Amino acid sequence: MKLQTLRLEQLRQFRKPFVLDSLDPGLNLIHGPNESGKSTLVRAIRAAFFERYRSRAVEDLVPWGDSGAAPLIELVFDHGGQRWQLTKQFLKGKRCDLRVGSEAWNGEAAEEKLADLLGFQFAKKGASKEEHWGIPGLLWVEQGTGQNIEQAAGHASDHLQTALNSLVGEVASSGGDEVIQAVEKQRAELLTGTGKPKGDYAQLELQRQQLENGLTELDERIGRYQSLVDRLGTLRAEQERDERERPWDEAGKQLEQAQLRLREVDALLQQQQRDTESLSDIRQKLELLTQSRHQHQLQQQRLEQRAAQAQQTEQVLLREQEQAPLLIAALEQAQKDYNLAKQAVEKARHRDQRHRLQQDLAQREKELQVVEKNLARAREQEVQLKAAVAARQNNEIDPASVQRLQKIQRSLDEEKIRSESIATRLTWELTAGGNLQLDGQVIQGQGERLLLEESHLAIPGAGTLTIAPGGDDLGKVRRQIERLTKDADDLLSQLGLQSLAQAEERQARYQDAVAQILRLEELLASFAPNGSGRLSNQREEVSSALLRLRSELQDLAEPEEDETALALPVAEAGLAATEQRLNDAEQAFRRHETQLLKASHSRESALREWQLLKTELSGAERQQQQEQLARDIALEEQRLQSLVQEVARRKATIDLARPELLRQDITRYQATIAQLENTRQHRALEIRELQGRLEAWGAEGLEEKRNELAAELEHVTRRYQELQRRAQALNLLLQLLQGKRQALTRRLQAPLQQHLDHYLSVLFPRAKLEVSESLIPGTFTRGNELGQVSELSFGAREQMGLISRLAHADLLQEAGRPTLIILDDTLVHSDSGRLGGMKRILFDAAQRHQILLFTCHPENWRDLGVAARDLEAMKSAAL
Repeated sequence: MKLQTLRLEQLRQFRKPFVLDSLDPGLNLIHGPNESGKSTLVRAIRAAFFERYRSRAVEDLVPWGDSGAAPLIELVFDHGGQRWQLTKQFLKGKRCDLRVGSEAWNGEAAEEKLADLLGFQFAKKGASKEEHWGIPGLLWVEQGTGQNIEQAAGHASDHLQTALNSLVGEVASSGGDEVIQAVEKQRAELLTGTGKPKGDYAQLELQRQQLENGLTELDERIGRYQSLVDRLGTLRAEQERDERERPWDEAGKQLEQAQLRLREVDALLQQQQRDTESLSDIRQKLELLTQSRHQHQLQQQRLEQRAAQAQQTEQVLLREQEQAPLLIAALEQAQKDYNLAKQAVEKARHRDQRHRLQQDLAQREKELQVVEKNLARAREQEVQLKAAVAARQNNEIDPASVQRLQKIQRSLDEEKIRSESIATRLTWELTAGGNLQLDGQVIQGQGERLLLEESHLAIPGAGTLTIAPGGDDLGKVRRQIERLTKDADDLLSQLGLQSLAQAEERQARYQDAVAQILRLEELLASFAPNGSGRLSNQREEVSSALLRLRSELQDLAEPEEDETALALPVAEAGLAATEQRLNDAEQAFRRHETQLLKASHSRESALREWQLLKTELSGAERQQQQEQLARDIALEEQRLQSLVQEVARRKATIDLARPELLRQDITRYQATIAQLENTRQHRALEIRELQGRLEAWGAEGLEEKRNELAAELEHVTRRYQELQRRAQALNLLLQLLQGKRQALTRRLQAPLQQHLDHYLSVLFPRAKLEVSESLIPGTFTRGNELGQVSELSFGAREQMGLISRLAHADLLQEAGRPTLIILDDTLVHSDSGRLGGMKRILFDAAQRHQILLFTCHPENWRDLGVAARDLEAMKSAAL
């Protein structure tokens, strides 16, 4: 199948007719940017073949904003040595026409012929889906779907199977299928599809498992029974030994000895605690006495520090007093500089204000000139507009009446021409001086008249001739002329005119007046958008502003000529700088006054505190307190030393007795006695429980039950093994039959595998891609790697998908089926190396098939060996 021409109209962005023709029978590269229409062309081809012409599911083909469009698609293609033409129109004027040679099909018959020709199905209802596309769905790759070969090949499997059968012949045996089905049926009675038991086989397996579990449980219970008998003997022996040895009595004696020793140590600990508390009191008192002595020493140090502080504040006061004259001079100089800067700023502002008034005055004068000019033009246009309005009123006429009058005149002219063709023509040529009378009028010389009714011609000296025009239509034409003439006269009378020419002339003047009014209104709006009155008010406002500016300028005196005058920004910057210096000088002087006041107060306070502390420390009472404090400290230090020695001696005795270990011994002996008693009680309880359980189990007859269960298990096992051998035999037989069947199937797969190997060797020289029974690529082998195609990367799966499609195309071509390969932006995920191999594969496939390759990256296909067709250029040429 070779596509020759594709024509679109009223389809998405192709509103105007667009033709894609002169397609090469091999490789065709069509490129364009995104949104240029590549996918639309592919969608159009799919719609032409797949969508029912009566379907409403193609509304996506309608151009944006054009709900009344009727998308039209025309295809011309060659197949089987014949030229086929398909025309399909959707939504409005729906039709489907298919022609080849002298044969033609229309409507649904044409669609069914297409489906049979290409190998696909139509949807029974709604839009066409992938499962309907068959072989075209396998060979026409939409953008982003190149890797989905399994699904596309699955939808085309029936058609592919038919093609294979036509190549290798029908090799499957229907009798073999019946044997396989019979074996599968018998196997299905015993095994599931995954080989697990079912039915009686599964029930026997479950029963056998249950019996084995029951037998195991009985064996466990018999074993537990025997172990309980042994346990009972052990417990009784332990009970007799304890009653004979009585170990709890020895533990009680050791507990009493430990408690007596602990009471002695506790007495020592209590005395040690009392002495420790006394020791803490002595140390606390000694610390307070030491702090008092230290406080006296600190007071003497503070006296010396305050004397030094008084001398230091005196020096600070002197330094501050020395800085006063310098700060006063700096403040006076800053004030002087600030006054001079203020004067400079005032002069600059005066000059700047005068200059600004002069600029405003000049601007207002220009504005007044523009307003006066526009006002004059506006008034001129208003006069012309008023004249045009008057002309429109004077020449106003009903356009419908004029049209009706023109129509009557055309009809009247036609009837007059018709009357001339059927009227009696009277022609005369009289000698000089000769005359006749026609209906009472004298005629002479030469002349001609058309007679529409009976007329009388008087011939002097001869009599009168009566001329009656003939023809059946003459009276009707005469009456029509009279009626049209009366209608025209009545209409002219209503309009107050004499002729049609006057009516047309008045209508022309009326239309000219209307056009002139529109033009003058637009021109007036450009000069005076709000009317000439608003311009007059604006002129008055500008004039008033000019008077005010001139008055302000006159009141503002001319500045004195001063070469040293500064510009306003410079003067204001200087003023800001001098103001900052003045602020700094004022702040420095205020800080000086504050520091001077602080220094004076600090000196007086330091002298006063020094004198008070000196008086306090030089008294006799102060000396007595210091002597008593020294005696108290010596006494407390002696008591502390004696008590420390006593506490150390007692601590050694306590440490040697290890009171914590004595307490642990008491706890241990108490726990031993409790544990021994608890063990006696639990042992007695366990002995009673074991005796009861053994008596109960002995009455159940466990050995007899086990023998019965073992016999039943042997019977079930024999039946289970019979069914197991049957299931295994059927399973083996089915595998052998299916193996034979697969060998036949591989004969069907061989042609497809051959084409697949041809393309795969170009991209992967040592790789192998096996075809499944459903003719879908399955296991992929490359060196030591083995896996499924679905496990490859996205780019590799896309490449494998295209290779598989080309192999299917070769197979279909050999079977005589039409092949057209459409690739929409495919292989975009391939690296440069793989893309080079795929170009070799595409070029090779193009020797046998027509390939339409659409892309938005033409630079990737420069070395494909074919000229690229620019879709944007084709669209521009079509406009």
